[in-house]
Amino acid sequence: MDVTLLGTGAPAGLPRPDCPCAACATALGADARAATALLVDEALLLDLTPGAAFAAARAGHSLGGVRQVLLSHPHNGPAVEVPAGLPQPGRVPDGRELALLTGHRVRAVAMDAPGTGYAVTGPDGQRLLYLPPGGAPAGLEEGSAETYDMVLADVVGRPDALAKLRAVGSVGPTTDVVAVHLDHDVPPGAELRRRLAAAGARAVPDGTTLVVGAYEDVPDVPRRTLVLGGARSGKSVEAERRLESFPGVLYVATGGSRNGDTEWAGRVAAHRERRPGSWRTAETCDLVPLLEQDGPPLLIDCLSLWLTDAMDSVGAWDDAEWADGGERALRERVAQLTAAVRATRRTVVAVSNEVGSGIVPATAPGRRYRDELGRLNAAFAQECEHVLLVVAGQAVVLRG
Repeated sequence: MDVTLLGTGAPAGLPRPDCPCAACATALGADARAATALLVDEALLLDLTPGAAFAAARAGHSLGGVRQVLLSHPHNGPAVEVPAGLPQPGRVPDGRELALLTGHRVRAVAMDAPGTGYAVTGPDGQRLLYLPPGGAPAGLEEGSAETYDMVLADVVGRPDALAKLRAVGSVGPTTDVVAVHLDHDVPPGAELRRRLAAAGARAVPDGTTLVVGAYEDVPDVPRRTLVLGGARSGKSVEAERRLESFPGVLYVATGGSRNGDTEWAGRVAAHRERRPGSWRTAETCDLVPLLEQDGPPLLIDCLSLWLTDAMDSVGAWDDAEWADGGERALRERVAQLTAAVRATRRTVVAVSNEVGSGIVPATAPGRRYRDELGRLNAAFAQECEHVLLVVAGQAVVLRG
C-alpha cells in the first residue's frame, strides 16, 4: 500500500497567509507545507484540500482513479471545489467500516475532538491510521487495538494521541510515525526534526510517497537524556516535552513539598498543570531503586535538588564533617547513582541546573555546592546518549 502526502501542513498551511511569525518566515522550500491530504494507492483520498489535483500532478500522480474521498475534520472557510471526476467527499460514521472495490477497507475511528480518524487496511493486509488535526482516539482499551504499520498524526499538537496509541499497543517499535498537520508552533527544519525524533516520529516533504510496511529508519528514542539549563531557561518544559508522547510516565520530584513555602507551592502547581493527567508523581530522592526497577519512563526533576539532599545527609556544609568522611561519602553516593543510570533499562530524562558559568559564590559552602553540582552533571552526562543545554528556551544539543 502506497501513500502519497499531497500536503503535510495544518489546515491553514505553512506558512500561514499573512502571518509574520519567525516560523512562517522560515517555512520555505521543502519546509513549506500545504494542508494535509493523503492519496492512498491512487484510489482513496483522505481530506480534500485546495489545489489537490495540482499537488498530485506535481508528485507524479493523478486523481483520476480516486473512488472515494473522505474528510477527517470540519473545514472552515469557503467550500473546497471538487475537481471534475472526483466523487463527492463524505465522512464515515464512527465505528463503521467501508469496503472499496479496490480491496481497501476503511474503518472510522472515534476521536475526542471534532473529526474522524481513519484506519485503512490495504489489499496486502498492511494497516495505516490517519488522525485529524487536534484530535486523539477515544475509547481505546489495552489489548483490543490492532498494531499499525504506519500512523500519520498531529504529533506536535497532540503528542498525547501518540501516548494513547502506545499504551494500547497500536504503535509499536516498528510503527512508522509520520507527523502531519504541521503548523507554526515549532520552527521548521532542525528544531522540528529534533522534537519529532524525541517522540520517535519524523516528517517528510509534501509530495512524498511512502510504502506502508516498508522498513524505515525510525528515529531511535534515547534511553537516557540529561537536560541542563539555568533558572527559568525552559529546561523542565523541554524535559517534559520529550516524554509527553509516551504513556504512564513517572515524574520523580526531588524537591519535596516544603510545607509552608507558598512560592515553592506555586512552582509545584505550575509543573503539575503542564503534565499530562496520565502521569504519576513520586516525591523522593531515593533514585537508585527506581533506576534498578523495570517500569515506565522516569522524568527526574531535578538532580540539583537531589544533590542538596545528598550533601545534607553527609554533613557537607560543615568543613570539619566534609573533611572527616563527608566528601568521600558524597562521592560514593554519586558513583552509586551514575552506576544505576548506566545499568538502567528504563527510559530516563533528568533535569539539572547549570550554575558554574556565573558569579563565584561568596561562601565556602556555596562554592562547594557549585563544584559538586558540576561534577555530578559531568558524571551523569557521561552515561547519557543525549545531553541538551537549554538557553532562553532554545535547546542546544551537546550530545546525541
